[in-house]
Amino acid sequence: MLATLTQLVEANLATIAAIAVGLGSLLAVAGLASVLKPDPALRRMARQAPRRESIADAGLLRGTADVTPTGMMKALVPTDKKERMQVQRQLAMAGMTGEHALRNYYLSRILLGIVLPLGVMAVIWGSRAGVLDLPTGLEQKIAGLSQLALIQIMAVLVAVGFFGPAYWLSARAGKRHRAIEEAFPNALDLIQISVEAGMGFDAAMIRVGNELAATAPELSEEFLTAQREIQAGRTRDRALAQMATRTGVDEVASFANVVLQSMQFGTSMSDALTVYAREMRLARELRAQEIANRLPVKMSAALASLLLPALLLLTLGPVVIRYIRYFEQ
Repeated sequence: MLATLTQLVEANLATIAAIAVGLGSLLAVAGLASVLKPDPALRRMARQAPRRESIADAGLLRGTADVTPTGMMKALVPTDKKERMQVQRQLAMAGMTGEHALRNYYLSRILLGIVLPLGVMAVIWGSRAGVLDLPTGLEQKIAGLSQLALIQIMAVLVAVGFFGPAYWLSARAGKRHRAIEEAFPNALDLIQISVEAGMGFDAAMIRVGNELAATAPELSEEFLTAQREIQAGRTRDRALAQMATRTGVDEVASFANVVLQSMQFGTSMSDALTVYAREMRLARELRAQEIANRLPVKMSAALASLLLPALLLLTLGPVVIRYIRYFEQ
């Protein structure tokens, strides 16, 4: 009897081992679930409590002090404080104000400068080794590349991968700067109307920020961010100064100064905004006139470059043809 049981166990040893592993895995999963699963009473309390994200998690009160890189960060972030502050300001103007924005920017430049040429080199190697099936024309071009041409391609790819993010950041910051600059006069008029209607300055900024969410999302984000910082505990002058720094627009900086001076000296906010809005409209009109006055000069250069060859052909063409016919005779 014992021998028979031993034979049965030996015959089904693999099945028994599989069943044991399955039961052990099931027990391990059940144990982890019981440990990680919160108490039902705590879940009910969490559902009933107000779900408010903490200020630190929301990232409202972001520090602006420069942090000197230490450790491995020295290999990514430059140690020159002036260069770091310039890049941080450009990142803020582009709308990237996260805690690790500077580190991620330099990390992306380094990774693109390495990954891009390595990826192209892997494609070229795979094509020549027969691992990758590329189109016939492309495969023939890759096969005909010399070693010098490959080195030149790798150098160009390294330059594109390293300097490409810098160009993209500059373009994005410039685009956002223009969008805020164009939308700010209308937003200022809306704030002025809201204040004259009896709303407080903070309530007017929140209302205008919500109204501009569809037409001017960049300026709306800045208004609402400044108001969230004020509600989170940051002083109004510092919040408005940070908004002016992030946008990089002179009109926004002047607006912050006008608001702070009006609050500091106790003058009427409505009158101050009315005067500043009038000056903004005048400045916008003068800027439009300046652009219009530049058009004749720009058009004259284009017209001269296009009309001068035609004029020369019309005036000198018959003379040249006459002399050609004369010498042919």
